[in-house]
Amino acid sequence: MPSNSANSPRRAAVRRDSAERRLAIFAFPGVTLLDVSGPAQVFAELSEIELPGPGYALSYVSKEGGLVPTDVGLMIDTAPLSSLKPEEVDTLLIPGGPGIWKLRQDEMVMQWIGQVLPGARRIASVCLGAFALAWVGALEGRRAATHWRYCPRLQDSFPNVKVEPDAIFVQDGRVWSSAGVSAGIDLALAMIEEDFGHTIALDVARRLVVFLKRPGGQSQFSTVLAAQASDVEGRFSALHAWIIENIASDLRVEALAARAGMTPRTFARTYVSRTGMTPAQGVEALRVETARLLLESRQVENVVEIAKRAGFGDDERMRRAFLRHLGVSPSEYRRRFSG
Repeated sequence: MPSNSANSPRRAAVRRDSAERRLAIFAFPGVTLLDVSGPAQVFAELSEIELPGPGYALSYVSKEGGLVPTDVGLMIDTAPLSSLKPEEVDTLLIPGGPGIWKLRQDEMVMQWIGQVLPGARRIASVCLGAFALAWVGALEGRRAATHWRYCPRLQDSFPNVKVEPDAIFVQDGRVWSSAGVSAGIDLALAMIEEDFGHTIALDVARRLVVFLKRPGGQSQFSTVLAAQASDVEGRFSALHAWIIENIASDLRVEALAARAGMTPRTFARTYVSRTGMTPAQGVEALRVETARLLLESRQVENVVEIAKRAGFGDDERMRRAFLRHLGVSPSEYRRRFSG
């Protein structure tokens, strides 16, 4: 599909096969390449797996068809919208990219998307593609996700949309939306899980060497990255690294303050102002992250042992922390999301 050659042959008219469900990915000039290629590669992997039902017929379409330039200069070979009737679309996916803003003034494209909406089994967006869904009213009264940088803009522009700023992806009925770039892979895996089951979704993830099939409600950031983003001056970067290396130790505020070279009172106040978390919340979040990685990798099978290694002391304390941070228990997290 992606091509960097302007001399690549035009894609032939869309192939129609009633035994497969038509999954259309809409491309436009300036589309983010990974928003297209990430989900597309996930869906394409199904051709190598024996499925319990009809698979997907994947189509790349654009307004006029032909080669469409992406945000990194590579081209995507597409079929024109006229080659695919709206009622033929089972799933429509609209990716994001800097070129998305011009689509709102394109009456032909907006009309075509609007015609697809009533009959499609599923409508989806990746990153800024959520704005296209909002422009045609598909997100009205629904929950939605987009790239964290654009969540305020989406919420301000469409007050009746419940934007979930931390979610990797959101499913609200038949309308799906995801955060930026790599989150499109998570969205595609979740769609496969809905259509073909958990086992096949994990098989696809393993084939693509995806480390973890992430839940939609999981934050767009890891705990460490979120803390680093909040601590813009990097005041506590070394401390966070030390905490992770000593995660099973006594990490009360007095010990952290001594490590940071502050009095406990000054440290607690400064830590909250820099990271948005209390020291206890920061330690707990890093312990959850440590336990999560151990559960995913299956290096340690025993949940009680994982709780000890992550510094929780016992598995019940770890279970309560997981429910607070991830909304699932450790055992459920391992069952659903480990590879």
